[in-house]
Amino acid sequence: MSIVTVQLGQCGNQIGFEVFDALFSDSHCSQGFCSKKENEAYQASCKERFFSEEENGVPIARAVLVDMEPKVINQTLSKAAQSGRWKYGQHSCFCQKQGSGNNWAYGYSVHGPRHQESIMNLIQKEVEKCDSLSGFFIIMSMAGGTGSGLGAFITQNLQDEFSNSLRMNQIIWPYGTGEVIVQNYNSILTLSHLYRSSDALLVHENDAVHKICAKLMNIKQISFSDINQVLAHQLGSVFQPTYSAEGSSHYRRNPLGDLMENLVPHPEFKMLGIRNIPQMPENSLAYSAFTWAGLLKHLRQMLISNAKMEEEGFKEPALYTSWLKPVDAFSVWRTQRAFRRYEKSAALVSNSQFLVKPLDTIVGRAWNMFASKAYIHQYTKFGVEEEDFLDSFTLLEQIVASYCHL
Repeated sequence: MSIVTVQLGQCGNQIGFEVFDALFSDSHCSQGFCSKKENEAYQASCKERFFSEEENGVPIARAVLVDMEPKVINQTLSKAAQSGRWKYGQHSCFCQKQGSGNNWAYGYSVHGPRHQESIMNLIQKEVEKCDSLSGFFIIMSMAGGTGSGLGAFITQNLQDEFSNSLRMNQIIWPYGTGEVIVQNYNSILTLSHLYRSSDALLVHENDAVHKICAKLMNIKQISFSDINQVLAHQLGSVFQPTYSAEGSSHYRRNPLGDLMENLVPHPEFKMLGIRNIPQMPENSLAYSAFTWAGLLKHLRQMLISNAKMEEEGFKEPALYTSWLKPVDAFSVWRTQRAFRRYEKSAALVSNSQFLVKPLDTIVGRAWNMFASKAYIHQYTKFGVEEEDFLDSFTLLEQIVASYCHL
């Protein structure tokens, strides 16, 4: 089954490119760890999910690119075309000449309604290219204006127009030190709207990914490109083909559906996190030696300590909420094929309390600003009223309380 990716704003488009590049380079790199038949099945499954028909022998990403300024989209299209390995569709992008000025309200209330028909038509055309649609993977940030505001608007439209298809939003959590003065407002409005229209939120914290770049990848001057490549590696490790059962000869057909079924058992618990090991500089791979027992033990310790074993160790009841048995709460997916030249690697996607503290912090900071009416006029002049803020606070405070009582 195919996944249609929607890349929104500067952040969404830059990450989206890295994700497709990671997926393609992984599926087509030489593998000495599995049979030729296994390798071909892996490539075919990856292509069905993420790439459509070839144009002059070059696969086309199943993606729609949206930004209100042309610069990043033009750069993204160019980088994909220059790779010579894959590219974006010629008519799969939408851009304008004016951004959202880091204002969620402008992205949601102005750009959204104004360009709704054009953007949804592009998505509809991409859907029609799929033999069978698994759902939508929407990549966006929550601190700015276009990715967050327009992203929330488009997700809402996808819920209305494709109600039978799944929607997973991959959202970038802003740096705690702050990137934009109104990022906490933008974040609470984004999260509260997505909680109503998305089936799952796959969250990456900028601070955590920055730490991976510094401590694990040994990068001295960390750029957004470095961060996006780490994100793409983690996302690829989850979405690349795997078997759902021991001894199975067929890759999972519906990755979004399988993730939702196993990880979102209740509509109040939608926030997912990824941990992936190992991650290291490419020039260190040749000197590394990992065992499954060591990797899984490390992964379990990361889960328990909420840091960013044996398989049996994941089946301890203490790891899970009382209303889910370990056998239902933990699922294992495997593949014999190496991922991106890592002979052994493991990824863990979990629905846990890992975001309770960051979410509580963002809500608290937004509330402090709201109490003094700081910058509120920038939102009300574009149709977002004080009641909308209060609704967002109420919903997110309920989410924090629900996760705390797990």
